[in-house]
Amino acid sequence: MEATRKHNTALTENARSLRKNMTKEERHLWYDFLRAYRVRVLRQKVIDNYIADFYCHDARLVIELDGSQHYEPTGMIKDAVRTEQMEARGLLVIRIPNNAVNQNFQGVCEYLDMIITERAKKDDESPSQLR
Repeated sequence: MEATRKHNTALTENARSLRKNMTKEERHLWYDFLRAYRVRVLRQKVIDNYIADFYCHDARLVIELDGSQHYEPTGMIKDAVRTEQMEARGLLVIRIPNNAVNQNFQGVCEYLDMIITERAKKDDESPSQLR
């Protein structure tokens, strides 16, 4: 029995481009915290028909950094659909406003560390589906 494809290869090139052209907030979070974090975190990970800003397999966690467009009606609807599809895979999606990264970076890092630590411990006991 063949497993269903979890990766949309049509988005691979776009994900590479997004890795090279990260927003200021994505760069800050990546280079100043997530890149050297004790648990592996990927950036611009293709999941189904979406590209997650950051993904931690061990915690089954998607981290999205949201700029102002995410708080407009159209952006909120798109984000709700995206979140619903990722949650259907058993992933937790957290959304962090860009201004939180800029104004409370230490707090954002502590929050992410708490969630990743808690979820990675729980996930140690169950087999994974997405890498």
